[in-house]
Amino acid sequence: MTGSLIARPAGERGYLVDVPEADPARVAAALRVVAGRRGVGLVDVVPGMSTVLVVLSDALPGPAFRALLAEVGREPVTESGESGTITIDVRYDGPDLAEVASLSGLSESEVVRVHTGTDFRAAFSGFAPGFVYLTGVPESLRVPRRAAPRAALPGGSVALADQFTAVYPRRSPGGWRLIGTTDVPLWDETRDPPAVIRPGMTVRFRAVG
Repeated sequence: MTGSLIARPAGERGYLVDVPEADPARVAAALRVVAGRRGVGLVDVVPGMSTVLVVLSDALPGPAFRALLAEVGREPVTESGESGTITIDVRYDGPDLAEVASLSGLSESEVVRVHTGTDFRAAFSGFAPGFVYLTGVPESLRVPRRAAPRAALPGGSVALADQFTAVYPRRSPGGWRLIGTTDVPLWDETRDPPAVIRPGMTVRFRAVG
């Protein structure tokens, strides 16, 4: 584990850890390992884009938490808490596919080829249950968000925005550019865990239909 880790208090029993030079999902995994070894109780560890939110079961003074972080920085964790690869079948029929092709200078078939030929990393979740921000978008597919978000878009919409791609798990508003749809249910509260895609996983898309 490399990179400087800087912690700021977050509430009475939490810290927000800045990880500008490290993978937040891997830092979160290392925190769980080190906390378990030291007997530090964790309520939650939530990776973000460049931060990790740590909620403790009991308050831990700043110096003690910084000592824990120093150990995290030396922890040789190579995998995040969630690993493995998932393949999502997609019909590349999104209403913004032609616009993405125009903005990127690619043909529509090339957009599909690049998107399906990339291994994306599930970085962090947010916005809605089951919505996971996937990183690793090639420069050729980095297109801006729509100027005006849609009030409602269908669940299963596969989208691009800047350095991220994602699947909207349910009907919701959204400003990302829609390039396809999938029938894979990404969130099911009756499952354990309910989310199909979880931070740390590798996600691939496969064109069908």
